[in-house]
Amino acid sequence: MSQEAVFPHEVPQKETAAAQPKGLLEQMEELMAALSADLSQLDADLQRPGVADDERG
Repeated sequence: MSQEAVFPHEVPQKETAAAQPKGLLEQMEELMAALSADLSQLDADLQRPGVADDERG
């Protein structure tokens, strides 16, 4: 029995002549860019004065 990783946020794409499916490398680059942006935003949020103290409760 084979198993495939299925991600809940992943939407299946229909293959047509005009829209080719993305390659694994392109998908990974997009995910890394999104992760980097999220981490940059988190860093900016944590650098603001008072944020860490307010969230610790």
